[in-house]
Amino acid sequence: MNKLPLLGNITPAQFLKEYWHKKPLLIRGAIPGFKPLLKFERLADLATKNFVESRLVTQVDGQWDMQHGPLTELPPRDQKNWTMLVQGVNLYDEKADDLLRQFRFLPDARLDDLMISYATDGAGVGPHFDSYDVFLLQAHGKRRWKISAQQDLSLVEGLPLKILSNFTPEEEFVLEPGDMLYLPPHYAHDGIAEGECMTYSIGFRSPSFQELGEAFLQFMADSIDLPGRYADPGQQVAKNPAEIPREMLASITEELNKVRWDEEDVTIFFGEYMSEPKHNVFFTGPAKPLVVGRFMEAAAKKGLKLSSKTLMLYRGKHVFINGESFAVSRNDKIVLDVLANERRLDGETLGHASDDVLEALYTWYQDGWIELG
Repeated sequence: MNKLPLLGNITPAQFLKEYWHKKPLLIRGAIPGFKPLLKFERLADLATKNFVESRLVTQVDGQWDMQHGPLTELPPRDQKNWTMLVQGVNLYDEKADDLLRQFRFLPDARLDDLMISYATDGAGVGPHFDSYDVFLLQAHGKRRWKISAQQDLSLVEGLPLKILSNFTPEEEFVLEPGDMLYLPPHYAHDGIAEGECMTYSIGFRSPSFQELGEAFLQFMADSIDLPGRYADPGQQVAKNPAEIPREMLASITEELNKVRWDEEDVTIFFGEYMSEPKHNVFFTGPAKPLVVGRFMEAAAKKGLKLSSKTLMLYRGKHVFINGESFAVSRNDKIVLDVLANERRLDGETLGHASDDVLEALYTWYQDGWIELG
């Protein structure tokens, strides 16, 4: 793969080998001449929506406060020390989604969202760490970053934010528009706005194994098949009625040990889990959807593209879209793999789709999962 200015003119393979999960990377001019994709007014409007995750962080006289959205009122822009954070901007702005997709040298199953932070002079969210990798792209103004590889990640108690109690910076950079800083998980950092500024954070999904384990057991509950009912025809007289009999536990243990899963079970679970839209994501189909014949004609001419809200993954014969899964034939897999990887489908490729896939595509169009290109 070619070198990317986005990564400081190194290849994605080199970045993954030398930096990913290992050490920070400062990239001057990652996107030369970069300008904010959204004006402040548009960002502030998104923060008022109840389906958009947003936060307002203020610091007054050393006291921290955090308010969760919808944010119906913001401090004056000339007031120092306040930050507005808006998550998932890529879901509501095509340019923001295009920016997020520039990081697809990593799997879609890891890519999370684009968060925009607007801050007035002197503002930040305090020294902290993230549990996931993050790229911090400066979009407007300047922000001074202090970072540290410190092992002490203890937090100040009693605050509404997770702020490190013993932050000791080791390096310091001032980022200007187009500059970007990559930080691996658990790397301590503190960003302070120097004047009004906007920072775009490209974050990655990193579910805990506990979270996955709990979700997997719920998933498997639908497929467990343990016929019969506990019985003990050889039961002896109970000497100690309150004591659970050893034989009862052995019988139940034997039955529960019949619950098995294999890699295909895990694949289906994980594909559905990672393609499931977040709780605040809603799809809206076209106000006046085309009838199926007209839709097919339009799709053949214009092609199709996934909605920016749609998550589509695949593995082997299994295709996953917005939390649903299905197995496909080899020929249909070729078509759907193109849609998943390119996030669009031209009319020529669409011509190779089976009737089953065409029917599915029309349903997705009605549901707002895909759009005419």
